[in-house]
Amino acid sequence: MLFQVLAIAIMLAFYAFYLAKLILLNRQSIKTNQMGTGNKPRKVLLIERLMSVATVLTIVVEAGSIFLVRNPPAVPVRVAGLLVGVVAVTLFASATMTMKNSWRVGIPEEKTSLVTDGIYRWSRNPAFVGFDLLYLSICLLFFNIPLLMISAWAAVMLHLQILQEEDYMKATFGDEYGAYMNHTARYWGRR
Repeated sequence: MLFQVLAIAIMLAFYAFYLAKLILLNRQSIKTNQMGTGNKPRKVLLIERLMSVATVLTIVVEAGSIFLVRNPPAVPVRVAGLLVGVVAVTLFASATMTMKNSWRVGIPEEKTSLVTDGIYRWSRNPAFVGFDLLYLSICLLFFNIPLLMISAWAAVMLHLQILQEEDYMKATFGDEYGAYMNHTARYWGRR
């Protein structure tokens, strides 16, 4: 029961940062959720829509796993899952706060600022790393094949979204983004 409560707390904390950021920016009349909408190329819209579906299904399967898994992994694996979950929340929270008013869900239709400070000095995509770590966390806590499959699909969709966003960033910020790419890794680390 303790692991269930802690897993729910991790998920609630993670998605609370997500929703709070959406609400705060929407109150400033900033359209934050641009996922799968607008005048974007068909491929971009398709990837964004599939990523949205994958993300929602992952939440559903994660929640179901927390309550339905009868033979969870060994306690040390579950403790590792909790630690990974705390890192996921920390990275995601740091990413959303560092982005300030430039944070968007999906490729924006308007130009925002290029953010390269804070957590973005170490990762070009810390929010997506946070999502991937959250998926890993719940898999370590409540492993089952459907959860693994949906989490892997969601991680692949996040990667495809990152590739789309990189194209957008190169086109929007040009050499400035190229220089940033040259010294900051896509997922984690300096070059």
